[in-house]
Amino acid sequence: MTPRIAIFHNFMDNIGGAEIVGLTLARELDADFYTTNIDPHKIKKMGFADVRLISIGRIPINAPYRQQAALMRFRFLRLGKKYDLYIIDGDWAMSGAVNNKPNIWYVHSPIREIWDLYEYTRRNTVKKTFRLAFDAWVSCNRSLNLSYVRHVNTIVCNSENTAGRVRRYLGRDSSVIHPPVETADFRFGQTGDYWLAVNRLITHKRIEIQLDAFRQMPEEKLVIVGSYEKSSHFTDYVKHIRQIKPSNVEILHWVDRNRLIELYADCKGFLTTSRDEDFGMTAVEAMASGKPVIAPREGGYAESVIDGVTGKLIEDMDAGKLAEAVRQLSGKAGEYREAAIRQASVFDIKVFMEKIKRAISKTI
Repeated sequence: MTPRIAIFHNFMDNIGGAEIVGLTLARELDADFYTTNIDPHKIKKMGFADVRLISIGRIPINAPYRQQAALMRFRFLRLGKKYDLYIIDGDWAMSGAVNNKPNIWYVHSPIREIWDLYEYTRRNTVKKTFRLAFDAWVSCNRSLNLSYVRHVNTIVCNSENTAGRVRRYLGRDSSVIHPPVETADFRFGQTGDYWLAVNRLITHKRIEIQLDAFRQMPEEKLVIVGSYEKSSHFTDYVKHIRQIKPSNVEILHWVDRNRLIELYADCKGFLTTSRDEDFGMTAVEAMASGKPVIAPREGGYAESVIDGVTGKLIEDMDAGKLAEAVRQLSGKAGEYREAAIRQASVFDIKVFMEKIKRAISKTI
């Protein structure tokens, strides 16, 4: 008999890689999808209109109230024996493990602002007058996080990088199943006249490096596709980015899946500057489109991009090194096509689902 499965995710009003993984799981497993805030228009445009979404209540849009409210909503969610298995796809939704078992936590990362990015967040996004309050908030949530993770039956991580964080901060071992990319949806169109970056517009994605690099290269063009949450903190950051961007950089707030596939298909190449990225599905999507990837030699990119074969990995990424890499690859981007497509196939959705189904069988 097919098991009845529910997916838990923090909120669905800002769609990125983690959200797409959760929606993919729901569609492929015919599962119900529990979350808080929902933007049905974006979900439909991303090709997941058939997923059954259930809101457990709306929450605020501003941090940290947003995250804390999501944590509490899932902490007190009790679905009993309605399902045979619960798959938790969000970091704040992990509190749902307390009352809903058996469960699998598919980890994109332990909560970054309280663990590996604590110092970075405190220094770069928290005003000095709020830092003591931030420290208290972090201390409280670390304690809760360590308490809730004891209720998780099976932990599966999206990368070796994330598995290391889970071991370091939460004291749990895990297996690794890289996220799914529907490689058949992507295609090589042409080697166009622009580079592409696809990343949330948040500080640790280090968008300033991209802007500074292309300011040095007026002959090159960059298109940034960047979604962001509608809280005051994120909108202020986006305003800042728009104010300092050079004229050869275009920022698109959000595009639907068909337009995104077109942008991948026709770009010259793909670049990312994200700090210690959990995995980085966009790099795989770019390779599935036959495009070279320029990325930091850290985090999940070191597991997906083959330096010199499917693109270039940069030690200690900065604007100068990024500009140099773009110049090196610009004239020969088409040479990476076959190797990039071949590497992307390693992360295809079929491979992912086979491994996930084995993990489900073991847990149930």
